[in-house]
Amino acid sequence: MTSTYGGGVAVTSEGLPEWLTPVARAAETMEPRQLSRFLPPSRGGRPSAVLVLFGEGERGPELLLLERAGSLRSHAGQPSFPGGALDPEDGDPDGAGPVRAALREAEEETGLDPAGVQVFAVLPRLYIPVSGFVVTPVLGWWREPSPIRPVDPAETARVFTVPVADLTNPAHRATSVHPSGHTGPSFLVEGALVWGFTAGVIDRILHYAGWERPWNRDKRVPLDWRA
Repeated sequence: MTSTYGGGVAVTSEGLPEWLTPVARAAETMEPRQLSRFLPPSRGGRPSAVLVLFGEGERGPELLLLERAGSLRSHAGQPSFPGGALDPEDGDPDGAGPVRAALREAEEETGLDPAGVQVFAVLPRLYIPVSGFVVTPVLGWWREPSPIRPVDPAETARVFTVPVADLTNPAHRATSVHPSGHTGPSFLVEGALVWGFTAGVIDRILHYAGWERPWNRDKRVPLDWRA
């Protein structure tokens, strides 16, 4: 399926590797409440986007993540997808804006070449109450991989990929516990604890793509977990 947003931004699932087809199919029917209980308010919120980028490395299918710098005032040291707020030049938040923002932010944060990324789906907008961001997850296939690195060490501590096999491995799954008492899915991978919004999106994608394996939801870890 191919869609064209304003400004000629194409979103197409044509030519994807066979292993990624379940994700593309699931994305076509995902409803907001299937992804999160936190949905955007009727008014307000800062439009933003993240790039959920799938690639294929030496250990098979993988997902691109980064770790925020420990010196940041918010989300310090937290693994996340590349992404950020929409800039005026990105365009309409209801059109091509989120796709442009996701690719631009990914390039600014990780150094990847957006020309090698095929955007194949755009998920419903979700909400992060603590920051007020209205986030659009943009799904991409890293058709032509390019070198990646922390472009600005003051913002990004490291950039890394996680094999999908590690994300689906029950031994790497747990329920994270926030000091407030809030709990949610998390992943213990690459020496990091992936939790919060990022883990929630990954968890739902694995579930609806049919990749999820039974895991121990009673296994709990604090947010200061370290390998």
